[in-house]
Amino acid sequence: MEPGEFIAETAARQVKEETGLDVEVVSLVGVYSDPGHVVEYSDGEVRQEFSVCFACRLVGGEPMASEEMLDAAFFAAAEIEHMKVHPSIRLRIKHFLGVQPYIG
Repeated sequence: MEPGEFIAETAARQVKEETGLDVEVVSLVGVYSDPGHVVEYSDGEVRQEFSVCFACRLVGGEPMASEEMLDAAFFAAAEIEHMKVHPSIRLRIKHFLGVQPYIG
């Protein structure tokens, strides 16, 4: 998050930078934390990571790969069921397809 940004602006900017897509945040999917997910950096800094996941509406752009991923594409929910997806991402998809935000 950059100083002076609203969280929805941060999310839209990050999506653009990482996927080439222009999006508008429409709702909160969930806030995800795991007390066992602790990262220690080479400089000695230790952090417990968390993530905030938003549902967005596509408003423009074309999917493209970036330094953080090999490829970008859209898939129907039924197609994702048969893909190899990390359990933490599968959980976010499940919550997106559900009704209320997840806090955990």
